[in-house]
Amino acid sequence: QVQLAESGGGLVQSGGSLRLSCAAFGFNFRVWPMSWYRQTPGKERDLVATLTGSGRNTNIADSVKGRFSISRDEANNRLYLQMNNLKVEDTAVYYCNVRRKGYDYWGRGTQVTVAS
Repeated sequence: QVQLAESGGGLVQSGGSLRLSCAAFGFNFRVWPMSWYRQTPGKERDLVATLTGSGRNTNIADSVKGRFSISRDEANNRLYLQMNNLKVEDTAVYYCNVRRKGYDYWGRGTQVTVAS
């Protein structure tokens, strides 16, 4: 059974950093692309970053390019999102995602709040 569990969110001052972690269970970590999305109330869930199954390629949204990076720990089946120079507009619930065999799986999300 595919399970994703995010952690690492919290309250941070503008300009600060956070690292989000996603523990992944129930699928081959090295096969399927994994992503981070974020969502604010009343808006659609937006893609933030994607890491291919091979781990060789990443795709970062323009809004966070140069500040956020995505990586993984294959030994521990964890996906990370390193967020630097955080801005107030980065405030959102962040979700871990894996697209496996055409189906999207999601974690419950972790809240990131950036204070000015």
